[in-house]
Amino acid sequence: MTEPLLLTIDGGLARLTLNRPASLNAFDADLAHAWRDATAEAVGRDDVGAVLIEGRGRAFCAGGDVRAMSTSMSGGHEITALAQVINAGILSLTTSAIPVVAAAHGTTAGGGLGILMCSDYAVVGASSTIGSRYANIGLTPDLSVSAQLARAVGERRALQLLLQDRMLSADEAVEWGLVAERVAGPADASGADPEAEADAVRERAEQVARFWLAGASAAYGQAKRLVRSQPARSFEEQLNAEADSIGAAFDTADAQARIAGFAAASRRR
Repeated sequence: MTEPLLLTIDGGLARLTLNRPASLNAFDADLAHAWRDATAEAVGRDDVGAVLIEGRGRAFCAGGDVRAMSTSMSGGHEITALAQVINAGILSLTTSAIPVVAAAHGTTAGGGLGILMCSDYAVVGASSTIGSRYANIGLTPDLSVSAQLARAVGERRALQLLLQDRMLSADEAVEWGLVAERVAGPADASGADPEAEADAVRERAEQVARFWLAGASAAYGQAKRLVRSQPARSFEEQLNAEADSIGAAFDTADAQARIAGFAAASRRR
């Protein structure tokens, strides 16, 4: 049996690969449970300093597997239970102090939008498209979409995406602030080459992750934690959290070495 999700760890980078290409990496029960377990393992390891999420095949993630829902689910209570399983993985990534990058080539739709927003930095391809499409089949947002989309793009734009049958282009997704950047792969004789573009997206996403790992990865992770957890605190509490965090960072060996190097370089100028 083919594993629905692959977890590999190399040089501090945990790579989560959604591996249901024939279903556009849509979530069924097997992928949901694999996602929950793999995300928990990735953020729980001391040797992981960055996480990369990617998908096999033509798409990043098409959300929930509607065919599986229609044939194997007996009612809404099962859909709710399955969403909670996937939510556990979303919480693992978003509440961790580990930065996450997404390589979102091809299509991202429905709950895939929530998986995309688990990342702190997202890369798409020039031909990528991103949308909601829940209402097309009479469903409502899940997998953190209603919680995170408005924070990412603003309430009015979030409603535009949720209340219309609209797919954002890569350029629109960048303009809206939903993703960080888009890359174009090399073209073949007939024009765009989807496989080459997907490879270019994955390559750029890995470059981002390796940048974190080559630098002060713990400081990047704590910066992510402060921003992600801010809605739970008042402004005064956030100021105190920042003060505590920078003090703790100052005492680390990494920060001490970097500060000493910066000070020495300043004296030479």
